[in-house]
Amino acid sequence: MTSQLAVVVMAAGRGTRMRSQIAKHLHPILGRRMVDWVIDVARALDPDRLVVVTSPDAVDAFDGVEVAVQAEPRGTGDAVAAAEPTLTGFDGDVLVVAGDSPLLTAELLRALVDEHRGGEAGVTLLSFEPAAPLPYGRILRDASGALRAIREERDATDEELAVRELNASIYVFRAPLLWPALRTLDANNAQGELYLTDTIESIVSRGSRAAVFISPDAAAPIGVNTRSELALSAAVLRERINDAHMRAGVTIVDPDSTWIEPEVELAPDAVVHPFTLLRGRTRVGPRADVGPHAVAIDAVIGADAVVGPFCYLRPGTVLEDGAKAGTFVELKNAHVGEGAKVPHLSYIGDANVGAGANIAAGNITANVRHKPGPKQRTTFGRNVRTGIHNSFVAPVEIGDDAWIAPGSVITEDVPSESLAGFPPRQVTKEGYLRGKRND
Repeated sequence: MTSQLAVVVMAAGRGTRMRSQIAKHLHPILGRRMVDWVIDVARALDPDRLVVVTSPDAVDAFDGVEVAVQAEPRGTGDAVAAAEPTLTGFDGDVLVVAGDSPLLTAELLRALVDEHRGGEAGVTLLSFEPAAPLPYGRILRDASGALRAIREERDATDEELAVRELNASIYVFRAPLLWPALRTLDANNAQGELYLTDTIESIVSRGSRAAVFISPDAAAPIGVNTRSELALSAAVLRERINDAHMRAGVTIVDPDSTWIEPEVELAPDAVVHPFTLLRGRTRVGPRADVGPHAVAIDAVIGADAVVGPFCYLRPGTVLEDGAKAGTFVELKNAHVGEGAKVPHLSYIGDANVGAGANIAAGNITANVRHKPGPKQRTTFGRNVRTGIHNSFVAPVEIGDDAWIAPGSVITEDVPSESLAGFPPRQVTKEGYLRGKRND
């Protein structure tokens, strides 16, 4: 039997129940579009061909895959048929998956393909038995337990609706049987659509066997049709990601309140506190302490660094080993050197902070000109000590071992080992308001 495998991802539906102008499959879920979770799982199977079937207005939304277009939303059967011209001449196995099933795993799909090939079936479909009823097609079996039919919920009788085994809308077909079966479909059903499920009867009538593989994971096949289901799927993915990090030696104090996107890297012995969000390609080093209430996006957090509480690391931020970004601190495109500290109540953007420097409370880098042009950069040397309530108007450079007086606005470079600033001295007019109050 052939070992060639093509994967067809159905991602052309609008998803009207999402109540959105964005196509359902393109909605974000934990840092990726919904369909990207499915595509990544499909890639893990190392298929010979990978085809995404999409609508005409999303043709340019996919990179690194073959794209087929379903001109009109005429049902799942029509969606798969749209992939036939792209797969002309392919005679291996075709794995069809729904692009709205972000909880699928490579292990499950691999087991489905192995079951299909081991049983030499013409088609093998994935079924599952969820804990709660779902509006999916029912798996109908005969007295011997063999697959008899699949009945979509809108076409099912009350007796058929009581069946707990559901169709996951994921199939493996032998290609030479699939394409002829698709050409036999009609829209004589409650939805007026071409059902992919109806190919089963056609394939069996031609003498091939239809097999069913029951998913050992009842959650993995569940698709997303509403915003509520989107949130439920995100929670499952969050749990999987957090569990993988904890198994690898990361301490996550409260996994239920911690959101870590799939591209984030955490070293063993890192600690993540509650209500923390790590996004993009953030990297966290060993023994780093992050949170609570911290957000990091595309940031690098070195070994033994401290982040938070209530801290925001925006893209391009790098904290070297032992650095600190503390309470109510926002860093953007800032490089904070080894052992340097931005402890509290400061915004440092487009800046370099040298090793061992200490940026005091209430410090701001002003890096946007009042005229068109690129943002300017502020550079703090090694062991710089700033005062409270300092502003640095970029471009400006503070030399090594320099000190800045409290309340100063720095507009010019400060040489190394210098003391700069000296705002106007306080003037007190004693008794000035005596007799002037409007009681």
